[in-house]
Amino acid sequence: MASFRVFPLFLIYISSFLSLCFAGDPFVYYDWTVSYINAAPLGVQQQVIGINGKFPGPIVNVTTNNNVVVNVLNRLDEDLLYTWDGIQHRRNSWQDGVLGTTCPIPKDYNWTYQFQVKDQIGSFFYFPSLNFHRAAGGYGGIIVNNRDIIPLPFATPDGDITILIGDWYNRNHTDLRKTLDAGKSLGMPNGVLMNGKGPYRYNTTLVPDGIDYETFEVKPGKTYRLRVHNVGISTSLNFRIQSHNLLLAETEGSYTTQQNYTSLDIHVGQSYSFLVTMDQNASTDYYIVASARFVNESVWQRVTGVAILHYTNSKGKARGPLPDPPNDVYDKTFSMNQARSIRWNVSASGARPNPQGSFRYGSINVTDVYVLENKPPVMINGNRRATLSGISYVNPNTPLRLADDYHLKGVYKLDFPKTPLTTHRMETSVINGTYRGFMEVVLQNNDTGVQSYHMDGYAFFVVGMDYGEWTENSRGTYNKWDGIARSTIQVFPGAWTVILVSLDNVGVWNLRTENLDSWYLGQETYVRIVNPEANNKTELPKPDNAFYCGQLSHLMTYKANPSSFASSITVGRSKLLFTLQMVILAAIFIFR
Repeated sequence: MASFRVFPLFLIYISSFLSLCFAGDPFVYYDWTVSYINAAPLGVQQQVIGINGKFPGPIVNVTTNNNVVVNVLNRLDEDLLYTWDGIQHRRNSWQDGVLGTTCPIPKDYNWTYQFQVKDQIGSFFYFPSLNFHRAAGGYGGIIVNNRDIIPLPFATPDGDITILIGDWYNRNHTDLRKTLDAGKSLGMPNGVLMNGKGPYRYNTTLVPDGIDYETFEVKPGKTYRLRVHNVGISTSLNFRIQSHNLLLAETEGSYTTQQNYTSLDIHVGQSYSFLVTMDQNASTDYYIVASARFVNESVWQRVTGVAILHYTNSKGKARGPLPDPPNDVYDKTFSMNQARSIRWNVSASGARPNPQGSFRYGSINVTDVYVLENKPPVMINGNRRATLSGISYVNPNTPLRLADDYHLKGVYKLDFPKTPLTTHRMETSVINGTYRGFMEVVLQNNDTGVQSYHMDGYAFFVVGMDYGEWTENSRGTYNKWDGIARSTIQVFPGAWTVILVSLDNVGVWNLRTENLDSWYLGQETYVRIVNPEANNKTELPKPDNAFYCGQLSHLMTYKANPSSFASSITVGRSKLLFTLQMVILAAIFIFR
């Protein structure tokens, strides 16, 4: 009888434990097989990288603070890693998916990424980070939605559309790599893709017959959120929609002041959200255009992506010439002034209830200054290389973060120069970041083309840009109130851009050019940020499923797994085992 009376209490204990086990932030699961597939986006059959047989890959659609689990089975014929552009991986650089933090996923192996989109909202994308793979596809969009308790700074859109734009070559990525390895440039791309498809045949001379193009169907009078990402190799693109305004609302996780553009330059690696109202008549469809910028347009005409905006009540096909790009051939300030006009919405709430502008970056004292200079490629030891401040980065066989974890010496040097060197060299040189410091980074582009730069693990504040050489007097022009916070920024040729970074995210974080050819040739470094306090709890431990390589290859015991879902099942079993353990402990406690 006593046991019977205790049983309801036992159930209450079990219920409490179960609630504790599953009351945390939700988990979202994805299971990917990454393989080569055949496609002809520009009419020429070639090998592209697909996810679950599709190119581009699926959209990762999650909500602030969700735990994201992505199991990746590598069916390519070479190593693979995935990086998540703009996702900050708070305290968890292990999941960043670049060679400085993670050993690659070998052929026919699977590995499970698990990370939290902690305190983030907005538009991002993922892509394979090794071996020039992004030139073959394998990329897709990431949407991080607001929690319901956080209001949007605009009316809820009637629909959400992801558009992946980027330059494209008809040559396989392996051939492009060989071209760079031989010391040559890639030359002009063969075209621009939108969501993995070629251009609508707006011109019978420039666009061959039979090209598959993208169509976006919309309802008249409705407003849609368009998330546009430049996932290309090296070409800045001007994005525009015939007869429609683009109301800029967000970029890479930050809400912007809302202003209309007829077109916007989107540089490699950048992401933007526009609100577009379908307020035109439906006599015809409309062109959506992404065309190459800062080039000889008469020569580069074919490097234009064209999709179709189709109203549900449209009466005919799009026709006539494409909407004009900016007419600024002789005005180099147009695009820069456009970039300067993109401001932070300081009154909007981001991922948290407090306004974005409550972080007053302009009043924080700078602790470190780095001037990173980009120049045209140079010859080092007989190889054509790209440099930052005179250093062409060399990836070691052992990832930096693993080397730190096992106290390995000589893997890298914490000696990246604060000002550019007068000579050039190839080495593994890393920036020694100060935990909770505030770093000013001057990006000086002394090359002839636009470069865009990205920092993993962070959103930085863009406080200034101008033509010429940066000097200390340039600080007088900085925007210290509403400079946009983002993770990728362009630097115009013969110009500088300055970013400020609050170094509060412990880990080893990649700082690189997003221009794929320059990145491949060594234009990157890492920022190492360590909490010097004893019993450091500000970083998550190395994941149990970590791969080992380089000097730690002897620790590798994980075997190739033909079942791509195995790691996801393991994660689920671990959670279930933990729950059962709690139940058993509760029972022992009650009935002892």
